[in-house]
Amino acid sequence: MTESAQQRGRLAESQARAYLEDQGLQLLAQNWSCRRGELDLVMLDGDTLVFVEVRYRKHAAWGGALESVDARKRQRIACAAEHFLQQESHWSKHPCRFDVIALGQKSASSAPPDWIKNAFDT
Repeated sequence: MTESAQQRGRLAESQARAYLEDQGLQLLAQNWSCRRGELDLVMLDGDTLVFVEVRYRKHAAWGGALESVDARKRQRIACAAEHFLQQESHWSKHPCRFDVIALGQKSASSAPPDWIKNAFDT
């Protein structure tokens, strides 16, 4: 039986979360959503609020995981992050950044995922 894209996505998010927690980040929210979009992971790195987009690509033929975070996707993430900060106002005074964790076929091995800090500016 083959796994669905949704199952692969959830597995990738779990792998990314575990990796970031091993790096010292603390999970605040997972799959946080609003009508403007979804935040895969919201984490705390020291006093910095980190919005993490997890990208998985089974095949690089359609573009890599990092390349799949286009301008439209970045805008949706930024809008969702803005809503998160409005609803969770106690975090609004913290510095924020947007990271991307890219997983692909090589991530199934022991190699760590590609972690891009400050992946984009808004």
